[in-house]
Amino acid sequence: MNTLKSLLVIAGLAVCSIAGAQDRKMPPVDPSPMDMAYYPVMYPYVCKVKGEPGALVARAIFSRPQKKGRPIFGNLVEYGKVWRLGANEATEVEFFRPVNIGGKSVPKGRYTIYAIPSETKWTVILNKQTDIWGAYKYEPQMDVVRTEVPVIASPEEIEAFSMVFEKAAYGANLLMGWDKTQVSLPIRWSDSRVVASADKPKTGKPGRK
Repeated sequence: MNTLKSLLVIAGLAVCSIAGAQDRKMPPVDPSPMDMAYYPVMYPYVCKVKGEPGALVARAIFSRPQKKGRPIFGNLVEYGKVWRLGANEATEVEFFRPVNIGGKSVPKGRYTIYAIPSETKWTVILNKQTDIWGAYKYEPQMDVVRTEVPVIASPEEIEAFSMVFEKAAYGANLLMGWDKTQVSLPIRWSDSRVVASADKPKTGKPGRK
């Protein structure tokens, strides 16, 4: 009898579990979707899928808030205050080789990247603290480097906050832009061999299904 009762209890729990699973709903689509930028550009497709030579040097993970007709810099993004460089979780950049930013050596590793925007320049900050939401818990004592980059007027309005790496003679630039504002963060390779392995011809993005 005790065995029968045990089986009935187990069966009841199984039914409850199935019913609970059916009641669960997936979260809605985030209005500021997460994206990823690589250097070499499109590294997973170009190097991993197509098999072209190239070593992974840098990767940025960021969320992409939309402009939606709003005034951005000096309004939604306040001048003179630390900004997460996107939305939701603070943007992170990972270097797979040592690099040099703003005249300072940056060891390979993962960092949070913030900015303090103004009308004419941004102060770009690399910080050791990672997995941070927004800039609410920003700790300046964890900064690795701070460097200033000039603001560049965008030739066209950028609807969604965007980041992309581009090749440069000394390494790469990390381009960041939103609304009618762009900045370019120079990243110098600490090892000349990285330049040789990373600067291979790249193809365009594959079609999405």
